[in-house]
Formats: sequence, structure tokens, C-alpha cells
Amino acid sequence: MTRTKLTGKQKAAILIVSLGPEIAANIYRFLREEDIEQLTLEIANLSKVSNEEKNEILEEFYQMLIAQNFITEGGIDYAKEILEKALGTQKALEIINRLTSSLQVRPFDFIRKADPSQLMNFLQNENSQTIALIMTYLNPEQSASLLSSLPPEKQVDIARRVATMDRTSPEVIMEVEKVLERQMASVVTEDYANVGGIQAVVNILNNVDRGTEKNIIEALEVDNPDLAEEIRRRMFVFEDILTLDNRSVQRTLREVDNQDLTLALKGASEEVKKRIYENMSKRQAEIVNEDMEFMGPVRLRDVEEAQQKIVNTIRKLEDAGEIIISRGGGDEIIV
Repeated sequence: MTRTKLTGKQKAAILIVSLGPEIAANIYRFLREEDIEQLTLEIANLSKVSNEEKNEILEEFYQMLIAQNFITEGGIDYAKEILEKALGTQKALEIINRLTSSLQVRPFDFIRKADPSQLMNFLQNENSQTIALIMTYLNPEQSASLLSSLPPEKQVDIARRVATMDRTSPEVIMEVEKVLERQMASVVTEDYANVGGIQAVVNILNNVDRGTEKNIIEALEVDNPDLAEEIRRRMFVFEDILTLDNRSVQRTLREVDNQDLTLALKGASEEVKKRIYENMSKRQAEIVNEDMEFMGPVRLRDVEEAQQKIVNTIRKLEDAGEIIISRGGGDEIIV
């Protein structure tokens, strides 16, 4: 993967991952819901990225940020002059070109990049005025292909509307674009279990507030239930019991089957065992410890299944508001 082959969304995903979970979580709070969903999918779909590639993206972001500040202070020409003095003519021109192109994105850019058959299927049932508006922003080949795929009576109506269309307010265009982009969000079908980006998403979601996490997971469930489930499964693992407060541990233990607990602790760290025992009576802890010794060797798969049962119980209790899982964000103030 080289920088010249990366899309803007892929660069954004690499940038977010490079900045780390806490900064990424703060950035998420300023994004629109549909942008968060698309960015999260891009992060999940990232393959391994080298340090060199990360550094290139960070450097590009930094340079564009500096250039943007110069433009704000004195316009394009001023920014170009400053950058030429600092970086040379060629480098300055590259940065300015990238920045100005990103500032001048034409409406319906997402439609121009869509697969032709997908575009035709998507727009078949749109009203003639909407299709006419979109066609004025497509290249001639796309417009011709789209027009040819429509029923004859609709072709004439749309051609007439395009020919007689006058200026359309930017507000109307933006609203139509926003609605269509939301409707056209493609369903991702890749097998995300084998892609290295899921953990990056998990790290970010573990640092956002519970409400943001819930909204993102629910939105992803619509597009890709398997991805949403895999992210949810990784959001809290058995060893994370160490992050629970004592009351939450005690509440969890009241819901857990003793046999599952004994089996789960067979593969747990000493720190987790200690945390569990501290939230039991001395007699209960002795019984669990004796049961573990009496149980003898067990299969790792059985241990992991028992641990997952307890994790599922913890997630259900959190959803019900009965326990608190420590995470980022500001919606979990305890008084």
C-alpha cells in the first residue's frame, strides 16, 4: 500500500489509527454520524500499514494543516509564497493543489465514484427532478449511461428538465446530497474477521462514551451484522474484569453460574482470580478454589466459552444500567 494509491478515506483511517484511541475518540465527537460510520468501516478494513506509510500520512496532514492556516491568514497566494520559501516550489505546489482540490469537492462526488449498475439500480425510483439535478454533476458518459437505462417516457422528461434547469441553491443541493448519500451507503461484504483493523476500531470505541459507542454499533449492525458482532465481542474481554469497580464485580457474580465461574478461572491470570476472590466471602472463595483443583485439566475451548458467558453477562448488566464499565467520554459521572 503506497500513498499514491490511497483514497482520502483510507488516509483518514490511517491518520485516526496513528493518532491513537484517545485522540481519535475526541475527533469522533465532532463528526457526523454517517461520517463516523464510514470512517469506522475504513479502519476495520485496513490491512497492515508500515511505519513509513504512517509517517507519510502524518506529514501530509501536518503540511496541509499548516497550509490551511496560511490560507486563512492571507489567501492561496500568501500560503504558496510561504510554503515555497520553506519547502521549495515543487513541494509547495503539491501541497496547495491537494488542499485546494479537497476544498473544492463537487456535489455528488460519491455518486460519480459508484459502480454504474449500482448507480442505475439506486436511481431508478428517484423522481425526475432529482435525477436531472444529479446528471448535471455527472460526467457525460455516466449521464448517458444512466439516461439510457431509464424508461423512454422518463428519459424525455429528464432531458427536458436538464435542458431547462436554472441555478439551484447550494442549500438544496447539500440536502439532496446528504439524503442520497445516506441511502446509498453500500453494504460491505468482506470478511472482516481476517482484517487487521478491527482492533483499532475497538480501541477507539472503548474510549468514546457509551451513547456514541451504542449508536455506532447499531448503525454498523444494519450494514454488516458480522462486523458489528465481532467488534462487540472484542469490546470487553474476560481480563477486563480488573477494570470493574467492586460493586459491579459483586453484582456480576450474583448472576454467574458457579460451574462457569470455576471453569473460567482455570484460565485466568492471578490478578483476575484475586479480584474475584476479594469480592466473595472467604468461604465462597475457598469453595471455588477447591473446585478448580478438583476439576483437573480442562480444554482451553471450554475455558474460553465459560469466560465468554461471563463477559456476556457483564454486557447485559451494563445495558440494563446495573453496572458500569469504565470507558472514555463524559456521560458516566458518579456522585
